[in-house]
Amino acid sequence: MTMADKYRFENGDWVQGRSRDGKLIHGYIETVDTHKGMLQVKVVDSDNEKAIGKSIWIVNKRAEKLPETTGRNESELLALIDLALLFKDEHWFKELSAKLVSIKKIQEVPIKKSEFLISGNRTRNFDIKR
Repeated sequence: MTMADKYRFENGDWVQGRSRDGKLIHGYIETVDTHKGMLQVKVVDSDNEKAIGKSIWIVNKRAEKLPETTGRNESELLALIDLALLFKDEHWFKELSAKLVSIKKIQEVPIKKSEFLISGNRTRNFDIKR
């Protein structure tokens, strides 16, 4: 992620930053107001426990986009699904559920045996007693 990308915000981006009162917040963007240079962030973690679960406006200069993680394991997805349910975010819930299903399908894919099976004992050529 380049330096410019850290400060180019879109809805759904995960960010960390500071609120007006200087408290550290961590959450995802619900609204970007480019004219005012403001972001509406749904707070999932903060120094201020009263802000958790609420949407707050912060100046985009006081926020930084967090890098996206590509691979998620099943337990991480289940935790995020719990968050989506907690915040009643149906779109995010469906997106995470689809990822979970695709991960489970990948794990269930049987390993195909090779079509080029060697018949008999493969080590017989190296048998000393022959």
